[in-house]
Amino acid sequence: MSDSRHMARAIALATAQQGRTVPNPPVGCVIVSDGMVIAEAATGDGGRPHAEEAALAQLDNRAEGTTAYVTLEPCGERSHGGLSCSQRLVEAGVSRVVFACHDPSPYASHLGITRMTEAGLAVETGLMAAEASVLIKDFVRNLPVKP
Repeated sequence: MSDSRHMARAIALATAQQGRTVPNPPVGCVIVSDGMVIAEAATGDGGRPHAEEAALAQLDNRAEGTTAYVTLEPCGERSHGGLSCSQRLVEAGVSRVVFACHDPSPYASHLGITRMTEAGLAVETGLMAAEASVLIKDFVRNLPVKP
């Protein structure tokens, strides 16, 4: 199935960045149009840019009708106050987002899903979650406890 193939590529992109994205987890994003990959990226060194942000930048932030495959739930808010990845996907015109793992951050969990579904995007989760969750284990271990 092509969904699994594209998610496997996103996981490979994230795996290549493992250990280089602290304080953020390594995330991979593959954007597909009509079955063809049109952009792909992983979280940058030091945690910026986020994978979705970097992939969308390759498309001049225009991705109408595409599907984004992401290893982690697109962020719902950014610590620096910029546009979140979920908002970027919405504004770029992505129509479907498939992500593997939920964002475990107590500050952001499910905010991305809520924003995307309320904007009308089809959102699917859990594809290859076991494989992708390995990538965020250090991130999860170091998460702050929300007061």
